[in-house]
Amino acid sequence: MIPVQLSLSYGQAFVAPDRRRHRSSMAVRFPEPPLLAAKGACAMISDSTLRNNLAKQAGDLSVKGFLADYFATPDHWDVKTSATRVLRALNAWCFSQNRQLSDGSYVSSLSAMVFHGRQAHLFHMGDTLVFRLRGAEFEQLSRDHVTDLGGYRYPSRAMGMDSGLEIDYINVPLKQGDIFLFTTQVIQGTLMPSDYVRLIREDVSDLDAACERLAAAARERAQERGYGGDQFCFQLVRIDALPDEASQEKPGRVYGDLPIPPELSPGDHLDGLEVLSVLSRTAQSRVYHVRDRHCGREMVMKAPSPELSNRNAYLEHFLLQQWVVERVKSPFVVRIMEPSRPRRFLYYLMAHVRGETLTEWARRHPQASLEQRLDIANQLGKAVQALHHRDLLHQRIHPDNVLIDAHGQVVLADFSACHLRDVDGHRRSRSLVRQLGLTEHSAPEYALEDDVGRRSDQYSLASTTYWLLTGELPYALAPNRLRSHTDLEQLAYRSARTLNPEVPVALDDALRRALDPQRALRFRRMSEFRRALRPPRDGARMGGQAGTQAPREPARFWQGIAGILLLLLVLSWLLR
Repeated sequence: MIPVQLSLSYGQAFVAPDRRRHRSSMAVRFPEPPLLAAKGACAMISDSTLRNNLAKQAGDLSVKGFLADYFATPDHWDVKTSATRVLRALNAWCFSQNRQLSDGSYVSSLSAMVFHGRQAHLFHMGDTLVFRLRGAEFEQLSRDHVTDLGGYRYPSRAMGMDSGLEIDYINVPLKQGDIFLFTTQVIQGTLMPSDYVRLIREDVSDLDAACERLAAAARERAQERGYGGDQFCFQLVRIDALPDEASQEKPGRVYGDLPIPPELSPGDHLDGLEVLSVLSRTAQSRVYHVRDRHCGREMVMKAPSPELSNRNAYLEHFLLQQWVVERVKSPFVVRIMEPSRPRRFLYYLMAHVRGETLTEWARRHPQASLEQRLDIANQLGKAVQALHHRDLLHQRIHPDNVLIDAHGQVVLADFSACHLRDVDGHRRSRSLVRQLGLTEHSAPEYALEDDVGRRSDQYSLASTTYWLLTGELPYALAPNRLRSHTDLEQLAYRSARTLNPEVPVALDDALRRALDPQRALRFRRMSEFRRALRPPRDGARMGGQAGTQAPREPARFWQGIAGILLLLLVLSWLLR
């Protein structure tokens, strides 16, 4: 007997005089069966405020961004974990962009419903509306979060409104024949519950026509009552079939239950991949240089260490690593590669970078110019910024994790400690880094078990840059050897100029600030530190002489003035 799968139908209608200036967005995604079993289907709607110059962009971004990232989350995450993490990451990005905008914002109300198995999961913020029609019962599932200001109703909770995001979550059991309506706040004051039921039930076989009937009726009622009914949107989703309870697959089955690969050596084969060399063996993972025998493509395979079969906490993070890197699109961050055939073991594939580590590069180029070294540091800063834009912390930036290809392109690799910067992630971030081991470039807060964040990556970037410019560390006592907060007093910054006179004064000051033992005293934004990493201009080379003469010139000027006054005083005394 063929097992029944989830099946649904949907319809939409949109009324707006100018579709290019609409402020609402809606969508339904019903993926293919393998992804459907793992993640389900999704219907959502978003709506921005009337007086927002970026209303269209805000509405479209929230819908497209959620759909793109939710279905790319690791298969072993449940629906609530996946949706919540994606929404928080999307909110952090929107909020960070809003702080730089003066005309408009990426703020929007949002309702997303995920249909998985025999359950519906609703995630809601703001004033968008979600109703359920079951039989003759018409019920609102979402809760309005609005504030009245000067006669206008504004959402009091929305995507991009604040750095923290409060999400309403409800779990609704599904029944065959359930119909869900998604619409926006502008509908308030037009149709009554009985109108919804009548217009939907009039011909439920055609959901697009039902949405058109709702839109036409709402617009007519708004015009009768003098409302501004120039923009309505309706979306209906009907549950046509539900999977049998016995046929529902366990979440995470695709990758989460795969076995760990055995120890591999050059010449071994796994899933059509030939091992060319072993790049790394650590207590947590194995890294191999492999070649796909089907297409001849060379890649890097990363797999958990065979000894970690019972280390479920690390294995959960290992499954997260691929998803982390897939979300970052940057030429300075290594790319994830898709295998040419299904995986039978737990691993992921990355692009193979033909190059060397930063440690090897520095050893082979001891005479490299200041401009070359600063160019490398600036590229590394771009890689770290690309992670931060996706609300990710790298947490293990050091020279052995930085690759440089034959063209001088910097690629950041090794995401074994990478973590989402979410609300409850500080403790897990620190414990993950300590489990993998602190490095001499780790920020002091990791050793002292304080809160960590983007400025922790800033410290590691600055420490790596300092080492690249001087060959030494900024402190005599490495931060990873700190035992208590009193040890912070022993961290006395050694000026980079004493080790390399070519280092400009301004850059030395920037390094001093980015390497401050107190996280709160470092640069507020990575972009501020990166500006100091730009190579000096030809007309203003900030080497030894330029950096030392400029501060002395005011002193010499006033010394000359004092000498002249003294001479005049002596002359006046002699001429009396």
